[in-house]
Amino acid sequence: MTTAYPTIEELKSQAKRLRQAMETRGTAISHGAALELVAQQHGVRDWNTLSALATRPNEEPIAALSVGAKVRGRYLNQTFSGKILALSAHGGGLHKITIHFDEPVDVVTFESFSAFRQRINAQVDGNGVSPRKTSNGVPHLVLDI
Repeated sequence: MTTAYPTIEELKSQAKRLRQAMETRGTAISHGAALELVAQQHGVRDWNTLSALATRPNEEPIAALSVGAKVRGRYLNQTFSGKILALSAHGGGLHKITIHFDEPVDVVTFESFSAFRQRINAQVDGNGVSPRKTSNGVPHLVLDI
């Protein structure tokens, strides 16, 4: 999933507040050092990288899905509810997602045999639909978003 970054002004304001808070606690740091710490806090290596990312237009996140969010949908045509354990951009408009189902889902359609899954890894597009399909054309995973 694409990360949405604050504006440059908001990031500089964060650095200013950090610098003031550190100074209040007796540790003076330069504005440049505060900018570098803010960059690290946002998970990037330095201020230059963060400022470049912040100036790019933010892409729409996949329907506000995030790690830890509860989701519902259909997996191999079986309804489920569960929790997102991992979510990341995969390229080409697809996202890798790991879901832990609240209750295991039987993924076999035969009456005499069952195979239950409780955790799955899949790819979904921006609409929460898997590009992979079963032999009858139904997407493997469809999220209700």
